[in-house]
Amino acid sequence: MVRVFILVLSLCVAEVQANCDDVSSTPNFNRSYSEGWGITLSNTRYQSSSVLQAENVNRLKLKWAYGLHNTTPRAYPLVTGDTIFIGDSGLGVVALARDTGCQRWLYAHEGYIASALLHARVGARDLLIFNDRIAGVYALDASNGTLIWHTHLDDEPLPWYSGTPLIHGARLYVPIASQEVGLALNPFYGCCTTSGGMAALDLATGAKIWYRPTIEAPAQQTGDHWFFVQKYGPSGAPVWGAPSFDVTRNVLYYGTGQNYSHPTTDTSDALFAVHADSGEIIWQRQFTADDAYTAACNLMALNHPNCPKPTGPDVDFGAPTMLATTPSGRQLLIAGQKSAEVHALDPLNGELVWSRRIGRGGIIGGVHWGLAANEAQGLVFAPISDKSVLDFPSPGKASPGLYALDMESGEVRWHFTRDPRCAEVACEYGLSAAPLATNDIVITGSMDGYLEIYRASDGKRLWSFDAWRKFESINDQPAQGGAFDAHGPMVADDLLLVSSGYGYVGEQRQGNAFLVFEMAAEDE
Repeated sequence: MVRVFILVLSLCVAEVQANCDDVSSTPNFNRSYSEGWGITLSNTRYQSSSVLQAENVNRLKLKWAYGLHNTTPRAYPLVTGDTIFIGDSGLGVVALARDTGCQRWLYAHEGYIASALLHARVGARDLLIFNDRIAGVYALDASNGTLIWHTHLDDEPLPWYSGTPLIHGARLYVPIASQEVGLALNPFYGCCTTSGGMAALDLATGAKIWYRPTIEAPAQQTGDHWFFVQKYGPSGAPVWGAPSFDVTRNVLYYGTGQNYSHPTTDTSDALFAVHADSGEIIWQRQFTADDAYTAACNLMALNHPNCPKPTGPDVDFGAPTMLATTPSGRQLLIAGQKSAEVHALDPLNGELVWSRRIGRGGIIGGVHWGLAANEAQGLVFAPISDKSVLDFPSPGKASPGLYALDMESGEVRWHFTRDPRCAEVACEYGLSAAPLATNDIVITGSMDGYLEIYRASDGKRLWSFDAWRKFESINDQPAQGGAFDAHGPMVADDLLLVSSGYGYVGEQRQGNAFLVFEMAAEDE
């Protein structure tokens, strides 16, 4: 029996290899299924180009799995008519045939690919845009994977390219954070002097057009600590997430993180609206004042010299902003905060329309990576993890799960949670990854490895897939599933795509599986 299985498996591998030998190396760009991290420029994470809905999701089956070359996968794929582009950190950017997973081309790149992959048309050339977390922004020729340009901004000495850029017209808008949040772990590092910001680049060349820092005044020495290492401030207020874009008003919206040192500023834990042409600030609104925190606060607790005092609570806007239209026709800027609050603002002036707290929050959630919305149903979907970290327990009772909020009022329409799975070292069962909405469903992945689909109107769970296992991969790399986190799922036509294994924080199970699901025929 074993011999028969091995023979069948060998034949299947040989068949796939033969098919791959015949695959074209040139992708087709007759259609692209996303404009950015949030699917559209408004960041609602609603995909209209999908046939998946409540009545047919039970037919979803795993089509193929790909073994990534790095654990904690974070890059968000790009899907076109015949190709899936993925960021495989440790290997590079890979163009895979949509049907078979066969490789079309590879751009070799060893750095950590931290963004969604973006498609842009410049003249007669198709570009593929992505971020390396440390090294900067890259533009490839999407037809063959050759490098067109690379930009590393020098406005900040230690930029961190965490959030996905946004493309509009001939410009690329790049959110900038700062590496000092992690460099502060070193007690001999003089913390901190840099800030975050937003940059506009020329899409064709990568040349900088403007840069808007979140802290205008330069940092000053504020004292010293061990061995006469100097302290500096203010610093921080990084822009972690992708901006949203108001096409009518030509305005960018984005949120900021906490300060890294004292004195704090009114630009941290804040929302911004800036002119897309100039970066000029239209309005800004702070939600949590005097929030100062670095990764040093997780090492030696509050005794570390680079842990600012007073400390935290580190409840920044890590998640991208969302520009949504309610069923009554009102436009709202909606943002989720790590305090477990969701805020809705008037995009014209930043005035608060409603605010809803739906959990206890904490340094890695609350709302950590993003929201989704179904504008037709008037719903905002907010994932909550509510996990405590080290010596910083969050006050109150944990309320993890998926929340559906009324877009007009912020009232909770429904809340779904389940009992935790405790396997190996991981007992985290909340939701941290950004959800995705399409038609009458919403799709999420949990930190304990379940990919699940719910009915949007009432939260009924319709489909669940346990990714906490090994997969047979279509490439030579072993594939291990794990926690769902970061950018979350994507859909296109009858496909569902997601990376499994983001274990960057805490005891989440690491993995390296990129999974592609397809709707089976009705008679299967």
